[in-house]
Amino acid sequence: MRKSVSGKHVIRALCRSFGFFVVSQRGSHVKLRKRTGGRVITTIVPTHTTLALGTLRGILELAEIDEENFWLVL
Repeated sequence: MRKSVSGKHVIRALCRSFGFFVVSQRGSHVKLRKRTGGRVITTIVPTHTTLALGTLRGILELAEIDEENFWLVL
């Protein structure tokens, strides 16, 4: 399992494999959104070169994605 990943890789994986799309960007942070039925899931990803593992876990928790599934896609 990889310990570090860039924000751009996370954004690419969320958009290509998990159905998210970019809503807006403010500075170095990108807002992603996904519509599922009647719900809207929103998460924000910093475009830093390296994301801390805790930051990545927080992003995945907001996106309602299992960490193991994310690493399989990445």
